[in-house]
Amino acid sequence: MEEVAAVRQAALTGVDDIEPERLRERISSRLDDASLGPGVLTLVTATAARDRDSDGDTDRAAGVQLIYEGLDLTRRLAHDDPWTTGDREAADLDILIADILVSRGFYLLARTEAADAAVDVVRAFGHDQTDLRTTGDESLDANLESDICELAVVAGVTAGGHDPTPELRAYAADLAADGLPAPETLLDGDVAETLANYIDPAATDGTEAAADH
Repeated sequence: MEEVAAVRQAALTGVDDIEPERLRERISSRLDDASLGPGVLTLVTATAARDRDSDGDTDRAAGVQLIYEGLDLTRRLAHDDPWTTGDREAADLDILIADILVSRGFYLLARTEAADAAVDVVRAFGHDQTDLRTTGDESLDANLESDICELAVVAGVTAGGHDPTPELRAYAADLAADGLPAPETLLDGDVAETLANYIDPAATDGTEAAADH
């Protein structure tokens, strides 16, 4: 699957200047093992929006993927609380990695119309985790996957010069109803066809696609 390889390579490139080497290797190992559904969904949506790929699409996909990986790692640390139950040194390193992943994801999306949506995802995540600690409602955890899939389609559809419709956002959220969708599911053709049906044919002014270049 070319899309999976493209997302992984772009994500790794996004963190390839991290120092020291031990930290970079730990980040790379996490990305090597990651499920790349968010990034792949970004690429599939971008292709559906314009019927072709663009050089900037992989950067957008990597941005979405890095934000997800950072927030997912933060969520795991919050649940496991390794500072009291495990390896404190490893936990300190992991929370640093989570911050780096999110910040690099923001950097890759900063000059796109998906930037505000990325901020919304992080804010919603913080709100959900606070509510979870207060209420014990574990269903709030699933919101991250729904929100990141929405971010993926926003990043993808704006790359093609279109605005995200409410129907497109709702479909993206539904894709994560049972957890993060696998790349294989997203690449089987049916998803791309459905995405295309929910894309408004009225294009934006084109400044967004140009911002990637």
